[in-house]
Amino acid sequence: MLFFRSEEMIEAWCRSHAVARGGVATLDQLWRLSAAWNAGRLDHDPRRPGPAQARAIFAGAGLAGPFWDPESDAFD
Repeated sequence: MLFFRSEEMIEAWCRSHAVARGGVATLDQLWRLSAAWNAGRLDHDPRRPGPAQARAIFAGAGLAGPFWDPESDAFD
């Protein structure tokens, strides 16, 4: 995970490292994602979210597209 101040900095870093741009999330989206993803972790028998639940968690955090699809092979 890398942190950038702007979209322009993301694009510049990707160009300078010859790397395709992947998923991008704001700090607010990451906070919502982590809160939803880790809900219930202290339960007696915690369960990892399945693909459908993961998709719903990502969507709830405002993250959409192939990068955020747990069953996709696309990472851009």
